[in-house]
Amino acid sequence: MFYLGAVLVCPMAALVVETGHIGIGVALAAVAKPAALSALRMSLVLVVIALVANALVGTFGAIALVRHRFWAKGLLSALCDLPLAVSPVMIGLAFLLLLGRGGLLTPLLDTIGVKVVFSFPGLVIATLFVTLPFTIREIAYVLEEIGQSEEEAASTLGASPWQTFFRVTLPNIRIALGYGLLMTAARTLGEFGAVLVLGGSISGQTQTATTFIQDAIEERQLPDAYGMVLVLGITSVTLLLGLEWIKARRQATTTGKALK
Repeated sequence: MFYLGAVLVCPMAALVVETGHIGIGVALAAVAKPAALSALRMSLVLVVIALVANALVGTFGAIALVRHRFWAKGLLSALCDLPLAVSPVMIGLAFLLLLGRGGLLTPLLDTIGVKVVFSFPGLVIATLFVTLPFTIREIAYVLEEIGQSEEEAASTLGASPWQTFFRVTLPNIRIALGYGLLMTAARTLGEFGAVLVLGGSISGQTQTATTFIQDAIEERQLPDAYGMVLVLGITSVTLLLGLEWIKARRQATTTGKALK
């Protein structure tokens, strides 16, 4: 408790106290400014894209890793964890060298007329990279735990692969899917390094909520910064409560199956 208080509670308490000195109403009013709303809207758009992409890739990627055998399975599994081991700033720099001015793919991008760096596609690429592991790993753990007995029984009874997926597999992984997507949303909202390097934090274009906070601090616009921090803090707490609720549901479901 002392350790958690030192590294988590005290800094958050200091932030709340400082925001109180400025005035919570003043801080929240600052978020209503056009630049702040634009940055917040950009973050929410990235959250939606990350949720849709990870719902699809996470679900079917986990099924591929757990239920199928292929020659590059070990390598693919390791690559799924790469975003957890690599610094987001390093990720942004790597994509910058690949897609930026003078990058390896610059001639191709110029030919088809697509701009990635310092534009919206760069933000999407950075976000999808850093959020890749969360949903796919949560679902993979559950698939390994429940085994294949129910899916094999459905197949034996004449169910097609898609019928088995929607009636057997998906209901079994729905809690893990929800847990992974909530973590994906939280990670997207909090991402800073990769989106800063690839997006450049251009106000009204590639500025996200987190890069808005840095820009506001550098410009000594503290009410703007604290207001955005307050909004992100409330959102993070809400997501945390959602994660705890899903965790309780998972434990209850596991206990119920064990009793049966």
